[in-house]
Amino acid sequence: MKKESQYDLNLVKLGPKTVRFDYELGPDFFALFETPLVEQGQLHAEVDATRTERLLTLNFHITGTVGLACDRSLDEYDQPLDIEETLLVRFGDENKELDDNVLQITPDTQVLPLAQHLYDYIGLALPMKRLHPRFQNEPDEYPDAPTKHIFSTSRDQDDSDDDEPADPRWAALRNLN
Repeated sequence: MKKESQYDLNLVKLGPKTVRFDYELGPDFFALFETPLVEQGQLHAEVDATRTERLLTLNFHITGTVGLACDRSLDEYDQPLDIEETLLVRFGDENKELDDNVLQITPDTQVLPLAQHLYDYIGLALPMKRLHPRFQNEPDEYPDAPTKHIFSTSRDQDDSDDDEPADPRWAALRNLN
C-alpha cells in the first residue's frame, strides 16, 4: 500500500471526547492498494473516535456500493455494503497487533493510519459467492442434496468387535452409554 495522509488519524489533536471523521472511499482509495479485492466502488465511511487515558475506540460505519463481477456470468453488478466494526487501540510499550480488532501503540505515536483497516473491513464484508442479483433468487441446483449431514456411521448387528474379549476398562466405558 502506498502512503496516503488523507486516511491517517492525527492522534495529537484528538482530545478526550468523541470526534467524527468522514471519508469518501472511491476509485482513488482502491488505487492505493497493489492487489485490490475491489477495483471500483463508492463508499462513505464515518469513524467515531473516542479517546481516554489508556484506550482509543474507533467505531467504523461504512455504507455504499462496490462493483463486483458475478461468479456465474461474469457480468458486472453493484453490491451494496453496510458495515459496522469497532477497532480498539490501547497504549503500551510497543506497536503490535494483539487481535483482529485490537491494536497496541506507544503513547508517543502521533499518526494512526486507517486506510488498511477500512480496506480490510470492506474486503471482509464482500460475499464469498458473488452472484448477480438476477441469480440470487433462483432455486438451488441440487435441492435434494444433503446440506447438513456430512458423514455418519452405522453400527451393524454382527459387529466383529463384540466377539473379542474386551479390556475391562473399555467395558466400563461402554456401560456408560
